[in-house]
Amino acid sequence: MPELPVPPTPPVPLAALLAREDLALRRIAGPSDPGIVIHSAHTSEMADPYPYLLGGELLLTAGVHIPDAAGSGSYFDDYVGRIVAAGGAALGFGVAPVHDTVPRALVAACAAYELPLVEVPPQTPFAAVARAVWQLMAQARLAELRRVTEAQQSLAAAASRPDPVPSVLHRLSRRLDGWAVLYGPEGTEIASAGPRPPAPVAHALASLTTVVRPADAQAPPVPPGQAGAQGVASAPSGGPAGSGGPGARPASATDTAADGSRLAAYALGAGRGFVLGVAGGRREPGDHTIASVAAVLLALLTGEHQSATGAARVSALVRVLLGAAPADVAPLLGAGPWLVVHGHPNARATRPAATARTGRQATGRQATADPGTARPGAPGSGAPGSDAPLPDPVAAAALGAALGSALVDGGPDVVRVLVPGDREIVPQDGWTLGVSSPAAPDGWRDADAQAARALARARATRVPLVGHGGPAGFADLVEAGAARAHARALLAPLAGSPALTETLRAWLSLHGSWDRTAVALAVHRNTVRQRVARSAALLGADLDDPDVRMELWFALRQGE
Repeated sequence: MPELPVPPTPPVPLAALLAREDLALRRIAGPSDPGIVIHSAHTSEMADPYPYLLGGELLLTAGVHIPDAAGSGSYFDDYVGRIVAAGGAALGFGVAPVHDTVPRALVAACAAYELPLVEVPPQTPFAAVARAVWQLMAQARLAELRRVTEAQQSLAAAASRPDPVPSVLHRLSRRLDGWAVLYGPEGTEIASAGPRPPAPVAHALASLTTVVRPADAQAPPVPPGQAGAQGVASAPSGGPAGSGGPGARPASATDTAADGSRLAAYALGAGRGFVLGVAGGRREPGDHTIASVAAVLLALLTGEHQSATGAARVSALVRVLLGAAPADVAPLLGAGPWLVVHGHPNARATRPAATARTGRQATGRQATADPGTARPGAPGSGAPGSDAPLPDPVAAAALGAALGSALVDGGPDVVRVLVPGDREIVPQDGWTLGVSSPAAPDGWRDADAQAARALARARATRVPLVGHGGPAGFADLVEAGAARAHARALLAPLAGSPALTETLRAWLSLHGSWDRTAVALAVHRNTVRQRVARSAALLGADLDDPDVRMELWFALRQGE
């Protein structure tokens, strides 16, 4: 006969009911496993209670149904067997008014069937036992709701961090006290958090993901003998497992590994192949809800929105790959000038104390909040030997979404975003940003260099955002061609040394600060001193003279 599901009520440990001193209940037979739980209390004096049980009950009886000659036959064996077959969790026997003691044959039958037998004393009515069960259930439900609510808030906060995917997995692993892992469409582990389980459990979890992963995005099967028991798929509450068509995949699946570890897999989104896996030593009430919340957040973080805009971006990429000039494909991305934004993640996320606008309204201004950058080699500096975080693809996409653009290049150290020129750029928690001046497509290369220098200045001066350029000045009074010719002549001794030119530019922009220049260039300050001294020698210039510095700065600006 198939196993009947237990009612959807919070489980109450039988030990908690036995611990109630006001009830004075006593276990007299059956296992004393603390993991035994009950889902309700039901009173019945039927000789065959099977048709009236749903499973998980504490069945209460005073023995009215017991015939006089029951002890000499198989009555008690049959009676207890039917309770076990119906999924009953325990049997409570009331002493008096029918029986002065619990029949020995009933005690033996419960011991043989491993069904907990509880003696209910004469002063305890069955109604008090049932009320105590419901009180414990209410307490369990309240604790479960509180736990789920706190977990939802924690996961939502994690999803807003600069590294959302690792943060969500970390919070989930702590909430469920297990291992949380995000699998890609090919079955590879993209990110994980928590103590990694033994290899057989990890293989079993990877195998379980194939139950929920769409057929057109299936990973290679796990080698035989490495998975645990076969997965049992289950749809999450509140909706169907899949589309409902033939061969539809469930949204979630659960399993138990060979060593008893509890496994669960959750499909992210519709048909994209990402799967959240969870492995833990036990499964508590509310775990499925908490994991489902994490799955929804991860689905949003890993989602790819296909739209007309996305199709235009793909078309523009294909045309560039086939040899088209940027100016020819720019109309596919939108009209008007564009801003190039460079972003670097900080060692920790901070909330800026002030905002700065860039573009036409606030170009060249600096926000004043400290984003957490530091000296070379310090955490968050990005310099060699530092432990600053590196942007992952999901964090890069999140930055692009915050800036209002999907044109994102997630590099190994710096994220570059192409943003419409009329867009407001404000500091982002957890990021240091450098912003170029608005530029047409034929000026994107120069704008990229501007954003890089602005980012270097932002990190060196420890502000969350720096914009390139400013209002018209004296440089605009000189004809552009003549200015560039003068700049080339003045800087000719440095023409073959890009490192010297860039170091001199950064040093002048930071008012001769050795430490800040070192931070901006991610080099040692002695290297900065050597390069500046070498530049001064090649140029034959006194860099302590403010007029010389001004002229060199003018020349360097013309070369941008």
